[in-house]
Amino acid sequence: MFNLITMYSPIGESGVDQRSRRYLALSEKQTLLSRILQPENLRTSWKRVRANKGAPGVDKVTVEKFPAKNREEWETIQTAIEAGNYQPLPVKRVYLEKEDGSQRKIGIPIVRDRVIQQAIVQILSPLYEPHFSDSSFGFRPERSCHDAIKQVQQYVKEGYKIAIDVDLSKFFDRINHDLLMTLLGKRIRSKPLMRLIGQFPRAGVLENNSFSPSTLGAPQGGPLSPLLSNIILDVFDKELEKRGHKFARYCDDFIILVKSQRAGKRVLASITRFLEKRLKLTVNEKKSQVVPINQCKFLGFSFKGNNIIIHPQSLEKFKREIRRLTGRSWGVSMRVRYYKLKLYLRGWMNYFAIGIRYQKACDLDQWIRRRIRMCYWKMWRKPRTKIRNLMKMGVSEVLAICCGISSKAYWRNSKTKGIQIALNDEWLKKQGLFSLRESWISFTHKVRTAHCGSA
Repeated sequence: MFNLITMYSPIGESGVDQRSRRYLALSEKQTLLSRILQPENLRTSWKRVRANKGAPGVDKVTVEKFPAKNREEWETIQTAIEAGNYQPLPVKRVYLEKEDGSQRKIGIPIVRDRVIQQAIVQILSPLYEPHFSDSSFGFRPERSCHDAIKQVQQYVKEGYKIAIDVDLSKFFDRINHDLLMTLLGKRIRSKPLMRLIGQFPRAGVLENNSFSPSTLGAPQGGPLSPLLSNIILDVFDKELEKRGHKFARYCDDFIILVKSQRAGKRVLASITRFLEKRLKLTVNEKKSQVVPINQCKFLGFSFKGNNIIIHPQSLEKFKREIRRLTGRSWGVSMRVRYYKLKLYLRGWMNYFAIGIRYQKACDLDQWIRRRIRMCYWKMWRKPRTKIRNLMKMGVSEVLAICCGISSKAYWRNSKTKGIQIALNDEWLKKQGLFSLRESWISFTHKVRTAHCGSA
């Protein structure tokens, strides 16, 4: 069996004659493209696309309806792919709001194109993975945001406490197609496969029934774009490694660490030139900066001393979402509210647990409980209902009347003694309120157990 990784590694012109190049191209055509189109690979690709669900593309075919439609068309599609003349449909343009209020462009391919892209990724990833930088963490197997943050933390402990925070302006929209195809051509010799990959970034965009051609960019939203972004930015990674810089990158979000402001400004100017001239990207000079590490935001985190902390902007975003989920005017049952809170809090804690301390988890829990009590108080509305419910829950008649007839605002009332007795912590837990404190304890126990197991 051929060793594909060795076989398709870049070979210098001096190390291969024309006959060898023809053999590589023929062998790759027979193996790489055929492996992409193997039924088992396509089945795995379909399972992943189906699991991710996602909205339909411009053809309005949903994930649920795709199998029936695909059976009718697949033979023609496969023939077109093998011949190198398959034409994907344009992506559907949608917008997601970013933290700063601006909008991120997303391009949703049709389900069929998502399956083909995923099938390509499953075969090409093992080809590229061994050559990617150890300081690259985005969209790679067994690597995560947490790994990137911990690597930065290690550099901070070593004394690299000045951060070069570079903002790439509209990175996915600015990927140069010619440069991308040149980089792909260093490892892929199959012309049909190259044409197939090249068609996806050039498929165009459909927005409000208006078609726009794509001369630049690889739209976010398809399975192939993350791999293509890593292939482009791996050139940058290799340049930073050659210069001996300490850095961590997660897709287009990266941070470089140095020991002085002077060195930081010099490096920022140098890498800006490299990114703009060599990779034809655009650096947002207004947002790019050289700052102490405790003033830098990376993947939602920052640092205090040598410790990982949640960045204040991330914490404020969290509070905005909790205020929305516990808003008095949101007309849903408490059961639905508890369910939505649980989903959000569990996901948030899974991501931010490495940057939160025990006391902070307790403080946030207390704040959330107070907001829930406010929701109940608003829901009970009339003084008579409030008094009756408080007494049912163990509050004395005198205290219940004092609370029930109070003219204080909902938020102020939520902290009064009577409401805290009735809607106590244990009662709220039984209703289904998720606890950040308990989640933190569970996370910390797992981390300590893992450390003990590896010791």
